[in-house]
Amino acid sequence: MNTIREVNVYSATSLLSRPIADATHEISEIKFYIMEVITNRGVVGQGYLLAFNYSPGGIEGALRDIKEFAEGGRYDVSQTVRLKQDYEREAEYFGNSGLQRWAAAVLNVAMWDAWGKTLGQPVWKLLGSGPDKVPVYGSGGWLSYSDEELLAEVKDYKKRGFTAVKIKVGSKDIERDVERLKKCREALGESVKIMIDANQGLDVPTALRLAEAAKTIGIHWFEEPIVNTDYAGYELLRHKCGIAMAMGEREYSTEALKHLISRNALDLWQPDLIRLGGVEEWRSSAAVAQAYNIPVLPHYYTDYDVPLLCTIPNGRGAEYFAWVEDLIDSKMVIENGFAYPRQGAGWGFQFLPQYLREVK
Repeated sequence: MNTIREVNVYSATSLLSRPIADATHEISEIKFYIMEVITNRGVVGQGYLLAFNYSPGGIEGALRDIKEFAEGGRYDVSQTVRLKQDYEREAEYFGNSGLQRWAAAVLNVAMWDAWGKTLGQPVWKLLGSGPDKVPVYGSGGWLSYSDEELLAEVKDYKKRGFTAVKIKVGSKDIERDVERLKKCREALGESVKIMIDANQGLDVPTALRLAEAAKTIGIHWFEEPIVNTDYAGYELLRHKCGIAMAMGEREYSTEALKHLISRNALDLWQPDLIRLGGVEEWRSSAAVAQAYNIPVLPHYYTDYDVPLLCTIPNGRGAEYFAWVEDLIDSKMVIENGFAYPRQGAGWGFQFLPQYLREVK
């Protein structure tokens, strides 16, 4: 047995942290929480979640609760499903979505890391791999950027070999959104795809107006134009706006995916590894999407999504930010618009101890 003896919780702040904003959020800090499991054999596994500046007391409390539940040698690191099922029964009184799910997911990711290290294999090889590289797109384009900052970012992505970028939209002035997109298209040329993300900040009529105005710019897909529960709205937009619909990052289960499929209202599924609950749930959602020929293009977690995308047949690509790179010991190799899964055991990287602050 290789049981969980100890669990530690840390926080870390990106060295690139600065205030940013999208259509629905003002983000003051780019912050992470890291959960570390240590086994009776001395194997160390880590998982992280992106928290920004939101609900630190709630997140830390949820992480402390599952830390206490998991410690003490009751679970082998391979028992990811059993631990999660047991904890869901334990936590059911207050519900298993939201912060409870986040905490369970980051522990799940840390257990997979420790299990891979125990076996001396990358997680993606344990799950059975297909592709050995994954397309990535450069994400950002925050509404808080000046035009100069926006153009500098997208030009840098192109210089680094990225063939697609994502830009935030949903400002109070749709004309400003359109002008920003036009400037990006002019700067990037036709060889780089442009996607747009409204972070649920629009209503259906405004999303239609924006899509119509952006038609000549050439938009590859439109992410979260409206609130994630408006399935009828997604159905209308998919059939009226002429741009592929992408959604999924706000979901804690596959229920929204099933609703959207039933309405023929979705082109790309964007699972969030942590919100969904961990590796097993991420892969289950990808299997549902595969059954209906919907590609998977996950939300945010490049370090985990790239190896997981190598294990499914319907992976389309991964989102990329540089926020965590300076905090870890092994950057992912990204060349000519493709990311390559790390070859090291587990997830193939660890956080550098000098950037970790213990959460008591």
